[in-house]
Amino acid sequence: MYSVTEKRIIPKFVRPIQTTMSAYPFHAISNTDIQFFSELLGSNALFSEEQRVNYGHDETEDLSFPPSAVLRPENTEEISKIMSYCHEHGIPVTPAGARTGLSGGALPIHGGILLSMEKFNRILHIDEKNHQVTTEPGVITQVLQNAVKEKGLFYPPDPASKGSCFIGGNVSENSGGPKAVKYGVTKDYVLNLEIVLPTGEIIWTGANVLKNATGYNLTQLIVGSEGTLSIITKIVLKLIPHPTHDLLMLVPFFDAQKACEAVAAIFQAGITPSGLEFMERDALTWTQAFTGETSIPVADNHQAHLIIEVDGFDPDQLMQECEKILGVLEGFETDEILFADSDAQKNTLWSLRRKAGEAVKAQSIYKEEDTVVPRYALPQLLFHVKEIGKKYGFHSVCYGHAGDGNLHVNIIKGDLSDEQWNNELPIAIRELFTEVIKLGGTISGEHGIGLVQKSYMDLAFPEVALELMRNIKKVFDPKGILNPGKVF
Repeated sequence: MYSVTEKRIIPKFVRPIQTTMSAYPFHAISNTDIQFFSELLGSNALFSEEQRVNYGHDETEDLSFPPSAVLRPENTEEISKIMSYCHEHGIPVTPAGARTGLSGGALPIHGGILLSMEKFNRILHIDEKNHQVTTEPGVITQVLQNAVKEKGLFYPPDPASKGSCFIGGNVSENSGGPKAVKYGVTKDYVLNLEIVLPTGEIIWTGANVLKNATGYNLTQLIVGSEGTLSIITKIVLKLIPHPTHDLLMLVPFFDAQKACEAVAAIFQAGITPSGLEFMERDALTWTQAFTGETSIPVADNHQAHLIIEVDGFDPDQLMQECEKILGVLEGFETDEILFADSDAQKNTLWSLRRKAGEAVKAQSIYKEEDTVVPRYALPQLLFHVKEIGKKYGFHSVCYGHAGDGNLHVNIIKGDLSDEQWNNELPIAIRELFTEVIKLGGTISGEHGIGLVQKSYMDLAFPEVALELMRNIKKVFDPKGILNPGKVF
């Protein structure tokens, strides 16, 4: 049994994080609280040090903030009781899914309760007549995609971690992925949500319809709110028919910025690929070394690759689209363009792209920035990344959803001293984000703000807009107990 007198575990992390003290006096968990949670949840209430440490991290660098207790409810009513109790007693609650996030959104930095949604793992109903699915938030995204695919239906958003992340986390972060360039991001598929408010009330945010002009759009307010406004307990998603055919090509470039320039040219030719991904040289070679997959040739003069996919229902039309893309690429200096001839080759290529983040993390201490600009400005963004790297002495490995202008910038610690990493790097990141804003972009395309990016929010919004957001948070969460210390 967890003791309230137990010494607090000291968080371990790669670099200092400004957590900011909460404006609300949070209540430390007492034996009375432990008894309440134990009676409510039984063995689904966890208090041991090992369990708390295990739930105290996500995939954000090496940050760790163990909670005081881990609760794993199994139904909406249990969550309602937990939130009502925590609201009454001023106990902070941090909701968590699969904890695959990269911005620290699921880190319980003020201790309190880690509310795990792992038991909410059922697909409740696939409505083939209306092309909808109702699911709980703890369903793995790829499991959901495979289930609806069996019905000939398609849920397109596909983050790199789709084999492990939860659909509820995708809604909370408004996740994207390679398919977003053609099909949109999570928000484009969410029709309705059942949520539990921080005060314990249970509501539905909208209706299971394609058009809804009834009042404020609470559904879209919750999407992307990073678990700061409510706990999502049911999700209704729109589906579309699943494409029957796809073609995939790999395009080697001798110049990384030219690869970025080719992205906009493809769209200007009237083509919308179903995937258009950028990987600079190190991103591909590091991932090959990490996975042991060496079937993709990378010549010494290859500086970047584009992965281009088209999909649809007519193979002849897809071939015509590929011919148009090849025509566009004739205006750029590329090496031999490779086509994936089989599903196995396609899966290999996509696996290399999806594992790039893991490969970088295995190589070195790193910091990932999720920059996004209008796609035509992508070459300028890459230029600024490299110039700022030269100025501050860091190496970067870049890859991302080029078709969306979304570049993941992985800053490698390498030989940087702790002084440079802890004190100079935040200055460099602010300089990078300043250039991103100048290019018409913003500081996160799909990873969210969470803990690690909140100090840069002043670059993206004027104070009046930030105050509006803070006031929305206060309306939903008057005591500030839900996921405190995030976004602002």
